[in-house]
Amino acid sequence: MSKYILVIDEGTTSTRAIAFDQSFRQVAVEQEEVSLSYPADGWVEQDGEGLWSKTLAVCRRVIDQVGGSAKIAGIGITNQRETTLIWERSTLRPVAPAIVWQDRRTSPVCDALKAAGHESQVNSVTGLLLDPYFSATKIAWLLEHVDGAADLASSGAAAFGTVDSFLIAKLTGGRVHATDATNASRTLLARLGLGDAGGWSREMCDLFKVPGALLPEIRPSRHAFGETDQDLFGRPIPILSAIGDQQAALVGQGCLRPGEAKITYGTGAFLVANTGAETPVSKNRLLGTIAVDMGGAGAFALEGSIFNAGTVVKWLRDELTLVEQAADTEAMAQSLTSTGGVYFVPAFTGLGAPHWVADARGMLTGLSRGTRAAHIVRAGLEAAAYQTHDLLQAFSADGAAVSTLRVDGGMAANDWLMQFIADVCDLTVERPAYQEMTALGAAALAGMELGWTSPKDWTERDRDVRRFTPSMSTDVRERLLSGWARAVRATLTN
Repeated sequence: MSKYILVIDEGTTSTRAIAFDQSFRQVAVEQEEVSLSYPADGWVEQDGEGLWSKTLAVCRRVIDQVGGSAKIAGIGITNQRETTLIWERSTLRPVAPAIVWQDRRTSPVCDALKAAGHESQVNSVTGLLLDPYFSATKIAWLLEHVDGAADLASSGAAAFGTVDSFLIAKLTGGRVHATDATNASRTLLARLGLGDAGGWSREMCDLFKVPGALLPEIRPSRHAFGETDQDLFGRPIPILSAIGDQQAALVGQGCLRPGEAKITYGTGAFLVANTGAETPVSKNRLLGTIAVDMGGAGAFALEGSIFNAGTVVKWLRDELTLVEQAADTEAMAQSLTSTGGVYFVPAFTGLGAPHWVADARGMLTGLSRGTRAAHIVRAGLEAAAYQTHDLLQAFSADGAAVSTLRVDGGMAANDWLMQFIADVCDLTVERPAYQEMTALGAAALAGMELGWTSPKDWTERDRDVRRFTPSMSTDVRERLLSGWARAVRATLTN
């Protein structure tokens, strides 16, 4: 009997396979690190073939753990968004390394389009802003700079996809070239709409010089995407969901009703608030996006993106060697009563919402002769809280105030940080006992296709959470936020 859902959770720094049972409990997990390369300032790349081989390996190991492919009822996929690949349709081999969502190489193109007055046009069609974060300028860069890519594209011999689309192509032996509405809504090439109101925009394709023949079919997030090649796992397995990681976490947290919000602290940090059937319009440089498309039913969302969150901890560990492992940061932060006036603005790859300054770079301020490693580590953690506060202020100004913040992701395991976020943001933070919300969201959607749950039942299920409530005085909060604001201004004027 097929009684498990296999979820592929392909993130920026790791790829995982997780098996869930019919009660959506995790029964097996395997993980491989995915390496990033930085060939030039602001460039971030990944090897697409390496990504695929590691994904396939973890899937096979999990399938073995649960007793073979006959036990797998279906597959769900959740993925890092905006990361851009172009591959040959005949061989499924990428024509170049994947350009990762963090990559800033197309900043000059975005600046030129802004100067020409195109941002309002782009925003009205897509809900997004002109920024190298999104896929469209990455596609154009690959077509211009990779030998033969433009010819392949114009002849229909090449395909573009975000990571979900690439994995679906690989899993199905190239029979299916598709993406879901949430991933499509992050490309700058799709109309912000559900069903017939969405789809690829010829206007945007022309603006960014992207041939329509490159683009995948857009399908709902909960959908039959095809079956895997029999040779991969011993039998064909249906692919039943695909959804961008941040929207998957929104589903995993049960935020299927308007006004519900979550933030995922992963490589970056992403605050997403469900706005229901109302198309979101931001006056504070937040993004309008698709929250989820379930085929005939769906929702929009407002989103604010922090480009560097978990990367800060990784930098403190790997480049500065101030800690041996990420978990050490919590004890170091707790060992101090404050940072001693040190602030760290982690603009390694620019600043995201609500600033959207692609060429900003990181800055440490307030250093003194008494500054120690622990002060810098604590400042790195505090930056996640301050950036969350800035996002929440923008959400409130757009009429989407958040009263309770549901959190997940690697950094959410840090109790000290969660309490600091509750204090600085002056709201209750809820952390689920099970942290893998992106995988759980993809599993829930696949489970809905199988009839294991419904949207109503999923939203109303019991949730095991720990709550962090604010206890910081107003004077202390305002003083800390004032210092952070000065540090951001210094970064933006540097």
